[in-house]
Amino acid sequence: MYRPQEKTAAQPLTDAELAQRIAEGDLSMLQRLMRRHNQTLYRTARSILNDDAEAEDAVQDAYLLAYRAMGQFHGNASLSTWLVRIAVNAAIARLRKRHRQAEVIDLYADAEQDDRLPEANMGEHSPEQPEHALMRVEIRRLIEDKISRLPDAFRTVFVLRALEEMSVDETAACLDIPPETVRTRYFRARGLLREALAREIDFSLADAFSFAGDRCDRIVAGVLAKLNTHQADDA
Repeated sequence: MYRPQEKTAAQPLTDAELAQRIAEGDLSMLQRLMRRHNQTLYRTARSILNDDAEAEDAVQDAYLLAYRAMGQFHGNASLSTWLVRIAVNAAIARLRKRHRQAEVIDLYADAEQDDRLPEANMGEHSPEQPEHALMRVEIRRLIEDKISRLPDAFRTVFVLRALEEMSVDETAACLDIPPETVRTRYFRARGLLREALAREIDFSLADAFSFAGDRCDRIVAGVLAKLNTHQADDA
């Protein structure tokens, strides 16, 4: 006899179901929620605060706020978008607290105001060899540094679009800005990042395949040793 399939724990919960379970006090569901969205929220908060420790604190603030308000989530937007917006607000609140007397870049400003933002001074699988792994780490650090130097409003849009791979509409919904503003800021952020990385490459070209140091000493010593051997043979 046919029996309708019941929803099992193996089947993913919808956003509304997950929110309801959390609102009812199911902390195991809250843990599942955090592990699912931690990276996105952390990257978002860090793009605003530009500080690892403060970003972690802002994400914790966001989850606490979301937990208390979970009963108000009705699925009008995706749970991810809802959480990102909470994280954005939590990060901005921390930024304002850190710089009470300083101007805070408005993430919600019109695209026309972007022209007045300062152009930041941004100066198949096979086993990976140790030197390649080290190179990847250095490249990652370089890219992270240049992203950190992007103007504030550009940086958040870039992180959501490039790192989190959100669509234009998703990013606009998360930041509550027009889609055209997202497109403009993302385009300009990519341009700034490309220019900054190109400058780093230009500065490094002079040092490429350098013969200074140990490599130079080894070649000189090797040539001299061979010459001495040849001279000894001729004698």
